[in-house]
Amino acid sequence: MIRRYYLTALTTLAIAAGGYWVPTQAYATNQADQRQESRDTKQEGRDASRETKEECKEGDEKSRAECRQDKRDTKQDTRDTARDIKY
Repeated sequence: MIRRYYLTALTTLAIAAGGYWVPTQAYATNQADQRQESRDTKQEGRDASRETKEECKEGDEKSRAECRQDKRDTKQDTRDTARDIKY
């Protein structure tokens, strides 16, 4: 009789714990996907900022400081976009 009670209680706890485990895994997977997408976005922004700076330096219309600022602005815009993806 006591064994049956413990077995029933243990089974009930296992089922309850499994019910909590599944949504947690799905949430964690979703977060991982968001973080990866954010990293990919930032990497694309780095490439774009390099191109922006190279084009600026080739044009000779702006000083080196202005070209650096353009690169920074491009990277900051990308960071903002990545932040929007994550949160």
